[in-house]
Amino acid sequence: MELGQLNFHHLYYFWRVAKLEHLTRAAEELHTSQSAVSTQIRLLEERLGEPLFARVGRRLTLTDAGRLVLAYADGIFGLGQEMLGRLQGRSAGVARLRVGSVATMSRNYQENWLRPVLANPSVMLTLESGLLENLLQRLLHHQLDVVLANETVPSEPDRLLHCRFLGSQAISLVGPADRWAPQSLRIPQDLDGLDIALPGPRHALRGQFDALCTAAAVSPKLRAEVDDMAMLRLIARDSGWLTVLPEVVVQDELRARQLVVVGHSDALQERFYAITTPQKHRIDVLEDLLARATTTP
Repeated sequence: MELGQLNFHHLYYFWRVAKLEHLTRAAEELHTSQSAVSTQIRLLEERLGEPLFARVGRRLTLTDAGRLVLAYADGIFGLGQEMLGRLQGRSAGVARLRVGSVATMSRNYQENWLRPVLANPSVMLTLESGLLENLLQRLLHHQLDVVLANETVPSEPDRLLHCRFLGSQAISLVGPADRWAPQSLRIPQDLDGLDIALPGPRHALRGQFDALCTAAAVSPKLRAEVDDMAMLRLIARDSGWLTVLPEVVVQDELRARQLVVVGHSDALQERFYAITTPQKHRIDVLEDLLARATTTP
């Protein structure tokens, strides 16, 4: 079969069914009937000479040929989405940058890293927050240009990712200024029995902190564990408890002397990464941001 004989409309219907893993949801998304979608896929199978789906009970599962076609369809339609993203920005006379950020990352850190973009009137910014794996899927499907994360991810043969280290910072213990200034505490030795708020179990630095406390036989009184850094910032400001977090999260409260740093720990480090995929076309505004990466976010 020659390329000109391949109906990309049929291929697109197959791609949506394979991605959604459900014929009815695909038909609803495509604003057509299930029978119309089934017909398009059957025509594609006839053209390719291979069955792409097999029925297991009431479920559709991909055949070996279906998995191969899906891998190529991901590339074809993913690049199409990347093209539209680039052109939508160009048509408006701006460069478009689509950024995903894990929900556990400091909003202040994100703003600091993106500050050159915020000051650039020729850039349109899209910023999404979510779980790392969901953001990576959107990145791989060319729906995002970069994902900001506080943990590294491996690159695999079927999932090519570039993970660039942006910087790191030590974690601090902060508390309300009216109670803790100018006291100093050691982490974790002096925390036994003290009321404390911590990042949630999904946060990269939580495991580091728990390991330090276990090794020192120290048991702080856990009052809150919070994944979202914006909420942890509010708790640090308003609860009266001690809080373990990166200083960048509460930079405004520290400047205003609402909070003070009670202790530091060089053994606790939050690391920041920018995750990208191999791009067919250079995104200048992203390259400029990556070039600014330092060891002090």
